[in-house]
Amino acid sequence: MGEGAAEGDRGTGRAQSQREGQRRLAQWVRDYRRLPGIPDEFLGPDGAPRPVWSRFFDAFGALAPDEVERRFGMADRHLREAGVTYRAPGDSADRPWMLSHLPLLIDETDWKQLCAGITQRAELLERVLRDIYGEGRLIAEGALPAGAIAGSPEYLRPVCGVPPPGGRYLSLYAADVGRGPDGRWWVLGDRTQAPSGAGYALENRLVLSRAFSDLYKSMNVPRVAPFFEAFRDSLRARADRDEPRIGVLTPGSFSETYFEHATLARYLGFLLVEGDDLAVSDNRIHIRTVAGLKRLDVLLRRVDSNSLDPLELDASSHLGVPGLIDVLRKDGVVVANMPGSGVLEARALLGFLPALSRRLLGEELKMPHIATWWCGQKSARDEVLSRLDEVAIEGAYRRGVPGFDSNGPVLASELDVTGRQRLIDAIGTRGMDYVGQEVVRLSTMPVWEQGQLTPRPFVLRVFAAATPDGWAIMPGGFCRIAEQADARAVSMGDGARAADVWVVSEKKVSTASLLPATDKVRIRRIAGVLPSRAADNLFWLGRYLERAEATLRLVRALGSPSGPNKGTAASLQSAERIQRLLVTWGAISQTSRAAPGRIVAEALQSEARFGSALSLVRSALRTATSLRERLSPDAWQVITEMAERLSYEVEDDDSVLSAAELTLQELASFAGLAQENMNRAAGWRFLDIGRRTERAINTTRFARQFAYDEAGDEDLDILLTLVDSQITYRSRYLLAPILAPVRDLAVLDSYNPRSVAFQVATLNEHIAALPSLKEHGLIEKPQRLAVAVQAMLATAEAEKLEVKALFALEQDLLSLAEAIGLHYFPHGPNASRPEKLTGLA
Repeated sequence: MGEGAAEGDRGTGRAQSQREGQRRLAQWVRDYRRLPGIPDEFLGPDGAPRPVWSRFFDAFGALAPDEVERRFGMADRHLREAGVTYRAPGDSADRPWMLSHLPLLIDETDWKQLCAGITQRAELLERVLRDIYGEGRLIAEGALPAGAIAGSPEYLRPVCGVPPPGGRYLSLYAADVGRGPDGRWWVLGDRTQAPSGAGYALENRLVLSRAFSDLYKSMNVPRVAPFFEAFRDSLRARADRDEPRIGVLTPGSFSETYFEHATLARYLGFLLVEGDDLAVSDNRIHIRTVAGLKRLDVLLRRVDSNSLDPLELDASSHLGVPGLIDVLRKDGVVVANMPGSGVLEARALLGFLPALSRRLLGEELKMPHIATWWCGQKSARDEVLSRLDEVAIEGAYRRGVPGFDSNGPVLASELDVTGRQRLIDAIGTRGMDYVGQEVVRLSTMPVWEQGQLTPRPFVLRVFAAATPDGWAIMPGGFCRIAEQADARAVSMGDGARAADVWVVSEKKVSTASLLPATDKVRIRRIAGVLPSRAADNLFWLGRYLERAEATLRLVRALGSPSGPNKGTAASLQSAERIQRLLVTWGAISQTSRAAPGRIVAEALQSEARFGSALSLVRSALRTATSLRERLSPDAWQVITEMAERLSYEVEDDDSVLSAAELTLQELASFAGLAQENMNRAAGWRFLDIGRRTERAINTTRFARQFAYDEAGDEDLDILLTLVDSQITYRSRYLLAPILAPVRDLAVLDSYNPRSVAFQVATLNEHIAALPSLKEHGLIEKPQRLAVAVQAMLATAEAEKLEVKALFALEQDLLSLAEAIGLHYFPHGPNASRPEKLTGLA
């Protein structure tokens, strides 16, 4: 009886929720003002919501308003904590990722038609590339004008006649599409160079599927994991050994989409590498690692083709690998996509694709594209000039119109008389640089703004990956939404936001992931490959964070109510020593010492002083940005929160001390994460080497300043505080601070995790565990210096450890840090490691 009543209550509750959802949907439809004459994804031609959207909003509308806001906040918080960013062209800093809280919905039938068109187009472009860089029949037989190809800066003559290692020119293709006036999907542009957005699409899916997990499951949205799995496996299959090493070639942390590069590398299990990480040897590409050169089999490039090889392409490029093109000629590495593939992104080619489809595939294009006329041909040029007010003028090969400041299309109807004539003259003089295109008004989709639905134009980027079984299409894609209702083009640099894309099915979908079946997994326990650049960044990340900790400890010691500002001569002398150390470290200026009230605030968060805690944490953040694929989300969050905390303006000494204390706690959190969560491979060792090296140097400096030969109780007490050893000292000696025991505890005691001796012993363990770079059997310089320092500390006596000896110890530690850098992170002419004697792995 009770169970039946409970079931009835649940049924009644579901019915009420459904009625509430339908009521809200009806209200949203009444408020929704579709743009006239523009296709809309939410409302069909009859003005009623498309079935896929009705299904979504029936469930969405059943959520209480405060629950909706809570889930939206959850999505925003995840993006912020994960540090999802992008950089618009011309920006000097990253922008936070803007994600629409509503997905773009596409029904299964519509999606199948879109997939058919994308698959056909990808295969067509693959065949066109094969001919352009191969036999050249299309140009020789007049199917393609030579000028349309040769005029493109992406056409690379050095690649002509070079068969693509692995057999394919295109490994990853993307098309930007929108819904045309006839209700069909239309192609707005092709992306064949190094299509971006797949990593962001993955992040968008993770965020929105978590925020609306029940709704996501009920809509039967296919997962994107199988697509990435197929793409990863296809790259592996194209290499010439069973377990290839694959790298994602990135321009570096200043790239507009560096976050995506790191995301893909981490998700797919690839190495994230820059041009400086790579070297050519024996007709192969190798990674410079801390263990010497390691062969790289496949490069998934995110660097433009012309920047890949300064020897044969752009000589000014610092992003590529000298000799890469010659390695390609000798079949020594697979590059995805093949250099030169970006030539197919030229708008000049769009008008020729329908005829090429009939010629190469024997069929009409399944998905049309914008009507385009290349002005390099007289007939097309005359057509464009005769209809100048009806078409948009675009650059034939790059974004923007040559001679005009706009990054987008130019409409002659919006130009003044002078500008119009200038455009006509430019087209007449050098028509090959221009195309005329049908004016496109992008289709719209609903976005959530201030509690209601608003139509906004969007562009959908659909991805196709070449696999041995044909083209695999990502179920969904990367959607960009414009902020302006009349946008004609959308890019993330134009104030746009992104949206997840849900392909909605009536059937239950597979829950496949990138995790292979357990019976197919071969157990492996390997340290992995650590590029020298990554090791260098990890080393300096540890050093910057340790420097920040030392500065914060000085700030806390100086600003504490129980600190050295009590008015006595000894206290004032101790305060003077702390200030002098802060000046030496670049945390405060010399003039600030005349205003003691400003010292702690300046040392904490001065943007002008390179040694302030804020500057050091920001340096650590910049270094960590280059390590995104190697840092856990928790570790990244700790670093970003420290930088944000220290950026807030402090109002008084109490605020300074509070900020310093909280940041010290966060530094301890990061150290704990590194100690407990990082795999004990070379990466962890170099991070810890950086921390231990810097802590040893700083502790020695503290000892020189506060454990000098005539040091009194005040100075020695400060030293114990700075090296966090007050409790240990009191428990051992039950006495006021005395010089020799304090020196012993801070410098020589190998049991004290804050002492110099402990740091040096740990450094010796790390260096001994690192691979040797030479086969001569001799101890290498970093270990030789570390062993010598450890021996000196092991045999030293606290009573005889004078300031002069401490200064010599500090210099030895600085020499050790320099030797580690020169040995494991070589730059310039030393970067090729000519003394490496072992065979290449």
